[in-house]
Amino acid sequence: MRFTKAFLSSVLAASLLVSPLQVRAGQDPITETGHTVKHVLLISVDGLHALDLSNFVNSHHDSTLAMLTHNGVTYTNASTSTPSDSFPGLAALITGGSPATTGLWYDVTYNRALSPPAATTSLPITGGPNLCPNVIGTPVAFDESIDVDLTKLNGGGGINPNFLPRDPNNSCKPVFPHEWIRVNTIFEVVKANGGTTAWTDKHPSYSWTKGPSGLGVDDFYGPEINSIPVGLPQFPGCSPIPAPDTTFDDGWTTDFRNIVCYDSLHVLATLNQIDGFTHDHSKRAPVPTLFGFNFQAVSVGEKLKNGPITAGGVPVNGGYMDVLGTPSEGLAFELDFVDQSLGRIVSELKKQGLYDSTLIVICAKHGQSPIDLSKKTAIGGGQPATLIGAAEAFDISDDGSLIWLTDQELTPSVVALLSQPGNQQTLGIQEIFAGQSLRNKWNDPGSDPRTPDIVLKVNTGVIFTSGSKIAEHGGLNEDDIHAALLVSFAGMQQNTVRTPVVNQQVAPTIIQALGFEPNQLEAVKKEQITVLPFLFSN
Repeated sequence: MRFTKAFLSSVLAASLLVSPLQVRAGQDPITETGHTVKHVLLISVDGLHALDLSNFVNSHHDSTLAMLTHNGVTYTNASTSTPSDSFPGLAALITGGSPATTGLWYDVTYNRALSPPAATTSLPITGGPNLCPNVIGTPVAFDESIDVDLTKLNGGGGINPNFLPRDPNNSCKPVFPHEWIRVNTIFEVVKANGGTTAWTDKHPSYSWTKGPSGLGVDDFYGPEINSIPVGLPQFPGCSPIPAPDTTFDDGWTTDFRNIVCYDSLHVLATLNQIDGFTHDHSKRAPVPTLFGFNFQAVSVGEKLKNGPITAGGVPVNGGYMDVLGTPSEGLAFELDFVDQSLGRIVSELKKQGLYDSTLIVICAKHGQSPIDLSKKTAIGGGQPATLIGAAEAFDISDDGSLIWLTDQELTPSVVALLSQPGNQQTLGIQEIFAGQSLRNKWNDPGSDPRTPDIVLKVNTGVIFTSGSKIAEHGGLNEDDIHAALLVSFAGMQQNTVRTPVVNQQVAPTIIQALGFEPNQLEAVKKEQITVLPFLFSN
């Protein structure tokens, strides 16, 4: 079987391409469309740059994305969180907060106030029953490593509490993901105002979207993206799953086709919710007031060096073909899949009579770097912790570095070490944030146990990997943070906004669109985040 456009169509059950709607002049703000927002569908296309969206719409005039832009506001100068990883990126979108407020920096970090888990996880994190409260300070993992069984699509049934960090000041109880986020979420606000909610993401750990109450999301679905791929007979072409490319990371991200099959689970869950069921179609449920999911396909298309897009076919390249963001064949395959998936979602909204009352937000938790593959510089060897001394530092480094020191008094000497011209060249360092320069952007690591002691911004193209990835995210560069943002609603006047905006503005915008007060979001109130411009009447 060939995994071409015919394959995509079969996977998506012959999704419909939607033609642009007629828009009357003078109907720019949401409140002047003649429709009332009753539902919001938030979709993160992880890795989607503003440039990707513009290029795709310009070259695919009959696409669903083009139709959505014809009825919406496209923000071409939108920025993600810094650092631009999935946890802080999604937190910005659903709380309105930066890492300084949400406390989310990465899915794996270090905390100076917690104790290690009761059992050793699959990561190099030592666990043991006697380590709490005797040991203070521990790596904190909220990724696939806390699953009961990370090899299973359902995570083996969810989260294993024995793999969670423990709070020595709370009887050494495990800290669950939803307890990790410091502020409330848009889901909690919607629930507090009588609405219903749903969210789908890539790990069971994304249950942190429920917020500190643990009750914000009525219908949560988190199939494990790093599980061993299995056949999905509900999707034509996905049984059996193509053999993974073992030169890349584990799980569903090893193959251009595998990730399409995985993302189809997210799409199907959303279609079921639109049809008035829970994500698994097991029982009836109200169509959520606020719901959404993320795509991983584009991110994989940007990161995967090569692989087949047809069964038994010749491998094609991933990433970009030039500095202008022309997608390779592999990335184009993923972009087509996302657009056809959106087409099916829009068609189902129309079929159920929900399209005119559903605000659709297309965004990205993060970008991907580099677009210009000639700049790619892979740095392996466990850097920069190897240079500092592994016993002295815990770091998370993709295309930027977050560094926690075991002894914070070492900060000046480590900064001096990293500042040496030879070391800066070896690590591709563009800028070092520490001391006052770090405190100007984030919290003081001397008083916040989560904030790194040192943050490295590296040159565009630097990737801390010894593998075959050709791009990464999580840093502070243009390609990392300049992401797509589109707000679409039936009857809206098409508009392109070049005014700089940030993803933090999405959360209050969603709350206001539903008729609620944005300052019910704690981060919005604390950081004084405004709604996105050009959407509401004054």
